[in-house]
Amino acid sequence: MKEEFVLVMLKLRLGLDNATLSVLFNVSVGYVSTLFGTWINFLAQILNPVIKWPSKEKILKHMPLSFKLKYPNTTSIIDCTEVFIQKPKNCSAQASTWSNYKSHNTLKALVAIQPNGAFTFVSKFWSGNVSDRKITVDSKFLDLISPGDEVMADRGFQIKDLLTLKGAYLNMPPFTHERRNGKGRVLSSKQILETRKIASLRIHVERAIRRLKSYKMLAGILPLNMKNLSSAMLRVAAAFCNFMPPLSKKFK
Repeated sequence: MKEEFVLVMLKLRLGLDNATLSVLFNVSVGYVSTLFGTWINFLAQILNPVIKWPSKEKILKHMPLSFKLKYPNTTSIIDCTEVFIQKPKNCSAQASTWSNYKSHNTLKALVAIQPNGAFTFVSKFWSGNVSDRKITVDSKFLDLISPGDEVMADRGFQIKDLLTLKGAYLNMPPFTHERRNGKGRVLSSKQILETRKIASLRIHVERAIRRLKSYKMLAGILPLNMKNLSSAMLRVAAAFCNFMPPLSKKFK
C-alpha cells in the first residue's frame, strides 16, 4: 500500500512516465496505468473535505492584514488555470480545446482561494475555449456566494451582473477610458491606484496556481488518454497545496 502511494505521488508530483515507474517498482506499464487511475480517483474523493468553502467568520479570523486594510470584505479571489493537452485527432475536439490565450489545446478550470491563499473551490476541467463567465456559471461557483461577499478577479471575468444578483460585489482592475482628444486610452490617477491595490492582492491566486503547477502532471502536456483523470488530479493537487503554509501571513 505504501509503495503504491509513493508510485502515484512520483507520477503526480514529478511527472514520471509509466515506463520509468514500471522499472523503478518492477511492475508492468499497464499495472502502473491502472494503479494511478484507481488511486487518483480515491484520493480525490477522500481529500474532498480539505477543499471547503469557509464561513465569513473563519475567513476574517485568518485574513492577512494587507486585505484587512484594503479590501476587508473579500471572501474569495478567483482565476482560471489551464493545462496543455495533446492535440486531439478529431477536428471538433481540436476546435473546442483550442485556447487563444495559450495558443495551444488546453483544459481549463476555475479555482478560488480565500485571502490567506487556501483553495476553497476547484471546478472540474472544461474545454480550453470556454469563457471564464461560462465556467463561473456552469461550475456552480455562484451558489456559494452570499449577500455582502466581495470577489476579486481579473478583467477577463465579466460577472459583475451575476454577483449583483446575489447581493455581492466584484473587485477588479478598472478598464481604460478614451482620452478627451480621442487619441488613445488611459486610466485616471485614482484608477491607477486602484489597479495597483488589486494587483498587489490578486497576485496570491497566481502564486496559488503556481503551487498547483508544481505538480508536474499539471505543468506539462497531458496525454489524451489521461484526460478523464485530469479533474481528479487537479483536485488532489489543490488539496495537498492546502496542507502547505499560508501564502499570505496573517499580519503581512
